[in-house]
Amino acid sequence: MRVGIDYTAAVHQGAGIGRYTRALIAALTHLDRSTEYRLVVAGRGGRYGQARWPANVRLCVIPLSQRALTRMWQRLRLPLPIEVFTGPLDLCYSPDFVLPPVLRARTLLTVHDLSFARYPQTVDPRLYRYLNVAVPRSVRSADHILADSQNTARDLRELWGVPWGKMSILYSGVESRFRPMTDSAELARVQRRYDLPPRFILSVGTLQPRKNYERLIRAFSQLQATAEGHSYRLVVVGGKGWLYEPIFHSVRELGLEKGVLFSGFVDDEDLPALYTLADLFAFPSLYEGFGLPVLEAMACGTPVVCSEASSLPEVAGDAALLVDPTDVESWAEAMGRALSDEELRRRLVARGLAQARAFTWEQAARELQRVCRSLVA
Repeated sequence: MRVGIDYTAAVHQGAGIGRYTRALIAALTHLDRSTEYRLVVAGRGGRYGQARWPANVRLCVIPLSQRALTRMWQRLRLPLPIEVFTGPLDLCYSPDFVLPPVLRARTLLTVHDLSFARYPQTVDPRLYRYLNVAVPRSVRSADHILADSQNTARDLRELWGVPWGKMSILYSGVESRFRPMTDSAELARVQRRYDLPPRFILSVGTLQPRKNYERLIRAFSQLQATAEGHSYRLVVVGGKGWLYEPIFHSVRELGLEKGVLFSGFVDDEDLPALYTLADLFAFPSLYEGFGLPVLEAMACGTPVVCSEASSLPEVAGDAALLVDPTDVESWAEAMGRALSDEELRRRLVARGLAQARAFTWEQAARELQRVCRSLVA
């Protein structure tokens, strides 16, 4: 079996779909040494990726930038099939929302979420116009679709009428490096590197409206006025996305310049230490296709307060305090409880460690392998 995989996000994106693709394809190629895998990358360079692959894996670099290839395939819709770069394929898999043109290969597509359709006001208008055309078109043409969660599958069904039989659920996994860290020197190095306060609440995600940071900041302001929360800081980890200025405005409006710290995008290798150092992990997102940071925090032994929206109850189970993402007062109260109630904290940590163990990349890779073989057969 010859499988082509769009590996571009894995090479050029540090977070989000880049991390998803790196972890999933690493697990798949470790599991399956008999299939011929051809990893297609647009543009040379890139910080990420894997230097050494098994003998059945080959990188196919397309000498065009990702932007140029997107313009050619998705905007101009030039019928240049991916097999021109890979050779003949039995299956073409895209883990990043849209499909390239193919000659004869069967097609498999991952749709992580439909946030741009559910919450268009939270998306940059130019990005929305592109996604609202390119993604439905790829969904229609794909032979099969992988959804990140039951919630994403329901959205595909409700919004675009995708048949249940055309979809499979493929949950993400938690890498084994996410665990409670005990190396005091490493913890101290990360604390110094990002100038972290002694006690803090952590949130992780790109700065954009869907992550709901404005309400989290307002809830944190209320928390700081209480005995439980006055000694804590809020640390937000994530690069700038779009429409993020209101987040900084809310900090200035509430006089929290010293209480809220924005660390920007951090190195992937430092995330386990960041989770471990945090007293609490808060994830107030309005919508997620999966919500991997919730499980990563749990795997590192950090109590979690989480939004009850979209896929997040699916992922968090009973291992987090679930809160309406629009209810600022409830967020302040839940964070206060999770910081001050030691019995609750112990219960959340124990349940979180168990919940995180239920999601592995090996399990995800086995499901991907099953779907690929079924499609080709």
